[in-house]
Amino acid sequence: MTTRTGYEINKLSVRTGYFRKPSTIRQALNGKSQEEDAKGGFDMSSLAHDAQEFANRETVEGIQRHKLALLGERLAAHQNWVDHFASVGMRAQDLGSPGALRDAPTLEKADLRSRYPYPFLTVPVGRTERFCATSGTTGLPVLFGFTKQDFDVTLVRQLSRIFRTVGITPGDLAYQGYGYGLWIGGPSMDVAMKAFGVVNLPVGPGRGELMVSWLKDLGPTVTTMSPLWLMTLINLAHGSGINPKRDWKLRVGLFGGQSVSATFRNELEAQMPDGFRAHNIYGTTEAGGPVLGISCRYSHAADEMHLINDDSVLSEIVDPGTLAPAKPGDVGEIVITTLDKEASPVVRWRTRDLVRVSERPFACPCGRSGYPLVGRIIGRSDDMLKVRGVIVYPTQIEDVIAGVEGTVKEAWQIFIDRKTSVLDAIEVAIERKSNSNRSVSEIVNQVSASLNARLGLTCPVLCHEEGSLPRYEAKATRVLIRDSACSIT
Repeated sequence: MTTRTGYEINKLSVRTGYFRKPSTIRQALNGKSQEEDAKGGFDMSSLAHDAQEFANRETVEGIQRHKLALLGERLAAHQNWVDHFASVGMRAQDLGSPGALRDAPTLEKADLRSRYPYPFLTVPVGRTERFCATSGTTGLPVLFGFTKQDFDVTLVRQLSRIFRTVGITPGDLAYQGYGYGLWIGGPSMDVAMKAFGVVNLPVGPGRGELMVSWLKDLGPTVTTMSPLWLMTLINLAHGSGINPKRDWKLRVGLFGGQSVSATFRNELEAQMPDGFRAHNIYGTTEAGGPVLGISCRYSHAADEMHLINDDSVLSEIVDPGTLAPAKPGDVGEIVITTLDKEASPVVRWRTRDLVRVSERPFACPCGRSGYPLVGRIIGRSDDMLKVRGVIVYPTQIEDVIAGVEGTVKEAWQIFIDRKTSVLDAIEVAIERKSNSNRSVSEIVNQVSASLNARLGLTCPVLCHEEGSLPRYEAKATRVLIRDSACSIT
């Protein structure tokens, strides 16, 4: 084991402004080196407990400063990063200076695509264990590399913290429903579940008829999937004579790939076994996986989540226009810097995901006060619609639909005539539940009135019979462009 002496720790404090408390430093830094971890010396038994998980904010910020200094030293050895920092008159090594991160240039998708095929890869391809990629819906997928350390150690530690936060325990049987291939979701869960001791059913998305039976017959207690897919499974189960609330054993769900409203989540939970909790999990390929955010037992009720790995993926919440830090209660964009990742680190990557900073971000009763609280993802800065001067996020429309009795909560779409800076019209398509005793006109009238009250706009609403609109096993497509849409009146 690599152990730092008190003298070495004090040198760290002077050089990086790390900590003022030697005992805190020893807790945070003692352990095996990255080299030992990469050689297979990582002790998986340590995944059951992580003292750093309950560190205070001062300690977490000290860890961030120390890791930023080390990150800057690593990036200084790579010309792409040297050029990137030079674009704003900085050196990579400046990351070790207090407050320097806010002066660093942000990273955009265009920066990565301009360095195709291996953008900002900081290890030889031969040292890369695997690649994952973004979806590529707006161009070529962007590849991100993982070393053995990244995938088998860093990612496992990050997800193990998430598992502990939601009460997953070794021996739980999990239905793993995230996708595979180049997407990080499924592979990351596989490697973390194995290390943590969770028994894995790696089915991935789809095979709904099989899964509604297996959820009854095999009795998984944990699931990872899209929340929209779970609602589809619930409906399939009822159609097969299976009652999820009575017949399934699920206790914990990690739902990612699609942010949903608290109303939708509450309806999910109401149809599941007593005590079931649908936890929001948040991450990105650029962050290294679904490792950024998770709700705990307390923040779940407030529709908030911890930025739970802020000591290994530093998250800033900033104004999307000015990049100034967002204050408690404000909406801001998540900007991330990967502190531990070896193969494809990012510095100030603009996720475009918008959240509201909690009014009391460091005061959760769970004790994880070092890891700030934010609300669920409310939209993306590049998905924002401007309709006759009114800012509209798709999640606002989802909130309205989910709150109207008789609608199918997982089935809705927005139609626009073109993607321009200002729209003249949007049209909302919904479905009526087949067993609803409400008429189509009643549902349409209530949705229209609620949208007008929420947005200040009168939007045409088209109501279809259940099963008419697309269903999604992963992330849903909500905004569709067509040649013409009905005008707003």
